Amino acid sequence: MNKGVFMLFILLYISFISPVRSQEITTEAPPFSSDFINFGNEFTVGNILNSFQMQEKYENLKAGDTLAFTFSAMVSSVCKNKGCWMKVALEDGREVMVRFKDYAFFVPKDIENQTVIVNGLAYVEEMSVEEQKHYAKDEGKSTEEIKMIVQPRKTLSFIADGVRIKK
Repeated sequence: MNKGVFMLFILLYISFISPVRSQEITTEAPPFSSDFINFGNEFTVGNILNSFQMQEKYENLKAGDTLAFTFSAMVSSVCKNKGCWMKVALEDGREVMVRFKDYAFFVPKDIENQTVIVNGLAYVEEMSVEEQKHYAKDEGKSTEEIKMIVQPRKTLSFIADGVRIKK
């Protein structure tokens, strides 16, 4: 494994367990490392927030705010039809709904529990019941689970223009 990529993952791991979680970490990695598969736009890895740091950023977002970030998190679910969206986990158990800019690319459908780096725009939205049911169906949830969706809900959202997945 490339030493630079290995160091990147060590730094990311340390940032997850570090008691000083509110500081941003800065890591530099080759922009097009062969240890990663890039989807969408290629992007240079610079300031990468971990899932705890991203959680803190979402706490300060209000409806209508849109802020650019690059962050790393574990994939909790992916669209089983096309790979046209994914959810990534934050430290507090909430998830971020990640969609892909202009529907221009998809990710593999089998990347649950893998760590990804996403680059794009974070925002908060209220997701309608119909939209929630659509995503639940894409996710493979049961009919009973889908029927339980009866209210719009605040959703942490992200439009990614690029995604990196470790090979």
